[in-house]
Amino acid sequence: MHKPAITQVPIDATIANRWSGRAYDATKVVSHEQVVALLEAARWAPSCFGDQPWRFIVWNKNTDAKAWQSAFDCLVAGNQAWVKDAPVLLLVCADTLFNHNQQSNRWGQYDTGAAAENLCLQASSMGLMAHQMGGFNADAARDAFAIPAQYIPMAMISVGYPADIANLEGEVLSRETAERNRRPLNALFFANSWDKPVV
Repeated sequence: MHKPAITQVPIDATIANRWSGRAYDATKVVSHEQVVALLEAARWAPSCFGDQPWRFIVWNKNTDAKAWQSAFDCLVAGNQAWVKDAPVLLLVCADTLFNHNQQSNRWGQYDTGAAAENLCLQASSMGLMAHQMGGFNADAARDAFAIPAQYIPMAMISVGYPADIANLEGEVLSRETAERNRRPLNALFFANSWDKPVV
């Protein structure tokens, strides 16, 4: 499906065309080189002090199906219903401490979100689809993959090639075919003072 964002003025096509679809093509492999390109995009995100607080664990079903299954098992059932066809899963974690002084980094989660979005935009530019998910068991992931206590599991991301929505049904299909929408600009962006619309 092609569901570009509807905007008041034109924006970059990669941003407009990025969306979190759920229909993945189980027959198409995402190569190691493609995965590296996604990670490079994440790596070059901005961060406070250039600290790069993000850590990503990557599972590719086509190179290690058993490990991919362990990651898949951490997802809630509602996400498993459609993620089953995605060849790549990632877990995004945020460091709670600065690397340079081991002090609390209150911007770590913010910066990690920027890295995740870079990855999603890179995926879109490559004809791939990335879907970020909060619906997973963080404690199970921490235990299964030996994540140190100072890192917070933030989200899982599925990546793969989009497929025909004929593979979806029920609520998942309804969500996939629903019209894209966002709150209006004047509800989110303010000029000079809180709650004074910028447009």
